[in-house]
Order: sequence, then structure tokens, then C-alpha cells
Amino acid sequence: MHGPALSGWLLMVLCGVAGAHCLLRTRGATGEERRAARAEAAMGFGMAAMAVPAAVLTPSAWTWAVYAVLFGGAALRALWFIRGGGHHLQHHLHHLVGSLAMVYMAVAMAPGGGGHAGHGAAASAGGIPLLTGLLLAYNALYVLTSAGRLIPVAATAGAPGDGPGRGAQPEVALACRLTMGIAMFAMLLTL
Repeated sequence: MHGPALSGWLLMVLCGVAGAHCLLRTRGATGEERRAARAEAAMGFGMAAMAVPAAVLTPSAWTWAVYAVLFGGAALRALWFIRGGGHHLQHHLHHLVGSLAMVYMAVAMAPGGGGHAGHGAAASAGGIPLLTGLLLAYNALYVLTSAGRLIPVAATAGAPGDGPGRGAQPEVALACRLTMGIAMFAMLLTL
């Protein structure tokens, strides 16, 4: 990722923590909630890996191809679940847009892919400005609507028999999604 090293570290930690929490959510979830938590964990860890400051670790050329393939697979997975429709359609559409945005960033950040040859100081901005702008607008809207849904959510107790920290915690899951939306916005800004 381009930009100041401190912001890269902060994004890396934020996305890593969100990914770890999503991974922990898979333990208490079933069915669709478990699939969503797995997808969000993969997105969080992938975003954390991409946010490592270039001054600390300069990724090799093949790293960007691996990111593109992994997030391309996540986009195909989201498409697979979209085909069935259902009440989680909006969530799968968001995963599709997020995964495709990660593929786009991986391609734009690859040496020769968008002008970021080796993360050099003289590297020009990568990506297609119109597409970057559309993705920024989407993520800004997503963050604002997610924040709006988070405010009125009252804390609820988990299902009977759930231990501490287990059970349904929709406000924490929404906060993780909000965090990753903000991080995606910040990563797109550095593109």
C-alpha cells in the first residue's frame, strides 16, 4: 500500500483484528452466518496483508498476482451465492463489489499494472480514476449507511446456553463490516 507507513500499520492492525473477530464468529454461527463470517475474515486478512507498508516489506511481482487470484476466487464465490437470491442478496453483492475492488487494487498496484513499479517514490498513481472514484463513492455510501444502522442497535443477550462472548452479536459484526468499509475506502484513496 502507498502512503505514510503509520497509516499502513494502522490499517493492517485494524483489518487483522476485524478478520480475527470474523474468524471467531464462525465458531458460534451456523449456515449463512458462518459463510458470511468466513468471507469477511478472508477479506479482513487479505486487506491486512495488502496494507503492510511498502517501506517495511516490498512485495514481489508474483504477490499481486496471488492477491488477484485469491480475491477473484472470492468474487466467484459471491457470484455463486448471489444466483440463489434470498434475504442475504445485498450482503453477497457487497462481498462481490469488495472482492472485485481488491482484485482491481492488486492489479493496479502490481509492477507494470498501474504505474506503481516497485512502490517507488516516483511512481505515478495507478488505476483508472473513474473506477477508483466509483469504488470510493460506493464505500463511502456503505460506511455511512452501516454507521446509521449501528447507532440504533440495542445490545441483546445471546441465545439461552450461550457463554460469555458467544451468541448473536449483530452490532459487533456490523462494526467489523464498518471497519473494513472504512479501511477499503482508505486503501482506495492511496491508489
